[in-house]
Amino acid sequence: MSGHYFDERPSTAEDRREVRFSAWGHDLRCTTGGGVFSGDHLDHATRVLLESDGPPTGTVLDLGCGWGPIALAVATASPSATVWAVDVNERARELTALNAAALGAGERVHVAAPESVPDHVRFDAIWSNPPIRIGKPALHDLLLHWLARLSDDGHARLVVGKNLGADSLQRWLTDQGWPTERTTSSKGFRVLTVRRG
Repeated sequence: MSGHYFDERPSTAEDRREVRFSAWGHDLRCTTGGGVFSGDHLDHATRVLLESDGPPTGTVLDLGCGWGPIALAVATASPSATVWAVDVNERARELTALNAAALGAGERVHVAAPESVPDHVRFDAIWSNPPIRIGKPALHDLLLHWLARLSDDGHARLVVGKNLGADSLQRWLTDQGWPTERTTSSKGFRVLTVRRG
């Protein structure tokens, strides 16, 4: 699977470039590159997620951060938030850290590999365009692991393509004891809000 965005060390050329996007009234200019998810633009699913609600506050997890659009948008719009940007992809983490520093948010955006997030950290919000293409068993394990780290009244917002199994994922999460509702449906994507049972 060499060259996939969920590789730990992508083998594709880095080929850095600039992407601009707006979120919650802020214009952001970011550096992206090859070997990361949606390396040449803000993907439609993430845009749907960012437009689905106001910015989260508290301690926020961007799960599968890529080059960092969710983490960076949250850190910019919620200056009191502490943001964790987590990805298995080393290059994605480098780009997110670079972008956070360029936006003046480097001290509030903690960029980490999944195993490097301290066990005691709990999240008030998890916002994610999850890596559906890693396969259903791996995705289920990933979601259950991180949902368990929500604070008691925390929530997760996941954006998933309807054609990539959003409705079946909603049912599965509810069956696992994580009540899940569809809060937005736009452009073929569902935003699922997950809370503790």
